[in-house]
Amino acid sequence: MRACVLSLALLTLVGCSKQSEETALLAEVKRRLSERDARLTSYRLEGSIREEGSEPVAITFAYRAPQKMRGSLGAPISRTFSWDGERLFELSDTEKRLTTFQNELTPEQRAGFLTETFSPFTPEGFRPPLLPSDLHVKKSSNARAPEAVELTAKVNEPGAGSVELAYTLRWPSLDFLGKQTRLGDGTIVEVRVEEEHCEKAIELCVPQKLTRWNNGARFGETTLSTVELNPTLPNDTFTLVAPEGYTVQTKTLTNAAGK
Repeated sequence: MRACVLSLALLTLVGCSKQSEETALLAEVKRRLSERDARLTSYRLEGSIREEGSEPVAITFAYRAPQKMRGSLGAPISRTFSWDGERLFELSDTEKRLTTFQNELTPEQRAGFLTETFSPFTPEGFRPPLLPSDLHVKKSSNARAPEAVELTAKVNEPGAGSVELAYTLRWPSLDFLGKQTRLGDGTIVEVRVEEEHCEKAIELCVPQKLTRWNNGARFGETTLSTVELNPTLPNDTFTLVAPEGYTVQTKTLTNAAGK
């Protein structure tokens, strides 16, 4: 009986020790992500996105902290979205129309909306991932990094229900190396970093080529021909003006839809 009690106590101590180690590692990861984000105050990208069996679509993207973004899709879509910190602009070259959306979203709604709107233009790995509160971390490894960490969390996504997200980041610089979305039916959607752009001056690397996979089958890629880190981007970069001959309209950005 005494041996059983001692074994149970030892298991409890080991469990508490592992939990304490994870808590400390998670705090260190969050601290380093914040420091990394502070070093990358702006960037400008040019490249293309392609789905298997389709022609590539040109993309450009510009970002300036804390929250200014501008992204364009080339032909046949020919559309530009920009957020100047207060308003959303949508410029459609095919329809020759500029729409300005006045913001009525809460800060939480706005963060999700901007992530969804601009995710087609910028690949994973430039900004820190949006991390939910119920987050777990463990040491890992990767083909591009012998030392890495894996962040996992369960979230609810519209149309997919509960899914598990898993980010792999290089340690200790926390450069993005990959992401898995694990669905309840066993499907695994994955983003892999194939090539990187690194700058010693700010001690970080960002993706230059990523591929997208579904259960091991490749279905798309993003390739960047230009990566500029911390360029000077003036305010008017993010305020769109209608070219001559374009119609102009104003709508309201709400939680339901633009009205």
